Amino acid sequence: MSRKRAAELQERLDNELRRVSLDHCVKCTICETACPVMGVQPLFGGPKYSGPQGERYRDGASVDHSIDWCSSCGTCTVVCPQGVQVAEIISLAKAVKRAEHGGPIRDVLLTQTTLMGKAMTPVAPLANAALGNRPIRKVMEATFGVSADAAMPPAQSQSLHGWLKKRPKPSKAPTRGSVVYFHGCAGAYFEVEAAKCAIEVLEHLGYEVLVPPQGCCGLAAQSNGLFDQATKAILDLARALAAAGKDLPVVSTAGSCVGMLKHEAKHYLGVDDPILDEVGVRSYDISEFLMERHEAGELDFDFRPIEMQLPYHQPCQVRSQGMGAPASDLLRLIPGLKVVDSNATCCGVAGTYALKKEKNAVARAVGQPLFDMIDRTNEGLVACDTETCRWQIAHETKVDTVHPIVLVHRALGLSEG
Repeated sequence: MSRKRAAELQERLDNELRRVSLDHCVKCTICETACPVMGVQPLFGGPKYSGPQGERYRDGASVDHSIDWCSSCGTCTVVCPQGVQVAEIISLAKAVKRAEHGGPIRDVLLTQTTLMGKAMTPVAPLANAALGNRPIRKVMEATFGVSADAAMPPAQSQSLHGWLKKRPKPSKAPTRGSVVYFHGCAGAYFEVEAAKCAIEVLEHLGYEVLVPPQGCCGLAAQSNGLFDQATKAILDLARALAAAGKDLPVVSTAGSCVGMLKHEAKHYLGVDDPILDEVGVRSYDISEFLMERHEAGELDFDFRPIEMQLPYHQPCQVRSQGMGAPASDLLRLIPGLKVVDSNATCCGVAGTYALKKEKNAVARAVGQPLFDMIDRTNEGLVACDTETCRWQIAHETKVDTVHPIVLVHRALGLSEG
């Protein structure tokens, strides 16, 4: 990005966020108390200092480098009693810094999730072997700055759309209308089983599931300060989902990515587009969608028992959507399943944060209370709504970690446990 673009971003900080948010900060330190990074990384000044306090006096050229330690988890905005958009201020300041001074090519490479999926799927066994090879990972760390200790996405031999092309037509005719399924990059290439479960659950419950061609939501680009790339990605995605059917619910298993449609593109990127607004208001996390219809009396689940104690972690980027804890509520409807909420702020991964060499140890320290809780309470399985968090949890705890819809799929008798 150019200096002109940096100036445009700074103007938004100075005008829009200052007017509606920044000057509401009363320096109460609640955001600092809740910040998962501040407690483990003394080089990070904290959300109050990096956000509203710092923005009162700095311009784009004076953004303190300590701001890079922010993981963009969004917790500070969630807990602020004054409604200050702390995380959004920090994200925009980081984008100004990026536009002014640039950044490592690694950060750009880490945003190419669709490209990675397409490249890895045809050679999945080889890709997984390479990513599990310590010497190769050390070369990647030295060359690109991608941590040799970070969790990596598991390549699959078949993409979701490859499965959709080959599967037989559903035997059960739809009785409840149509929904559009937003699978996200991971659901398309790396978490294909969870995506399959979601489609089969929705079809079992009577919905026709439309799965249009779709790309990345831009979340990884946004969290790395690449606002122009992220803006293009989210608008392309919104158009693709809108083309699948007007007024249809958009249902997603990509817990953090659906947040881009709902609010992050508007509040973080400043995107003001009628198509995004229209798609965003009818977008749902899949657990949110199912629980809303269950509570309205539209859906009854004939669940089979699953006798197990199950730790459940709600990721910070799901919590920030302000929808309560629908996955936890949904899982508690399954007879015999004892759900133990983690009550942990963050697992530490924060999208691409834990993949960076200099930040991996911080990410692991952030997630340690969660990992300890899982060690105490698991019986061989953990549930979590977002892909990168599942990879982080499974990597650090060595416990299988699945999307909640996998348990719903099993409880409906669609798969064996």
